[in-house]
Amino acid sequence: MEIKVIKEKITREELESFARDNYGDMIKAVVDIEKKIIALGGEFHSDANEALIKQGSNQRNIWGINIYPAKSKAEWIEFVSLINIRPADNNFDMEVQDEGVREKIKGIINKLIV
Repeated sequence: MEIKVIKEKITREELESFARDNYGDMIKAVVDIEKKIIALGGEFHSDANEALIKQGSNQRNIWGINIYPAKSKAEWIEFVSLINIRPADNNFDMEVQDEGVREKIKGIINKLIV
């Protein structure tokens, strides 16, 4: 499955099209909260994670999510991924626990996907 690194705005329609080509109604995404970029796609979150690492991202700044483009912006982000299990960063679960990190992710997603 293709991976796209998003640094500039894309439309919701582009996201929906890319989602259909991957998992249908959902797309896996990995967000670098420092560089404010997103990697979309891949079979696993780790695929997109690797794409960001190759572009110079730091693992501590990368978080995995799922986006459901057909849902409202209030409900379209699911903060769950295996790459989020990081006891060293006080995240002991697949879900992003830190509300501040969640807000950063939402801000990046809502800025780059219009």
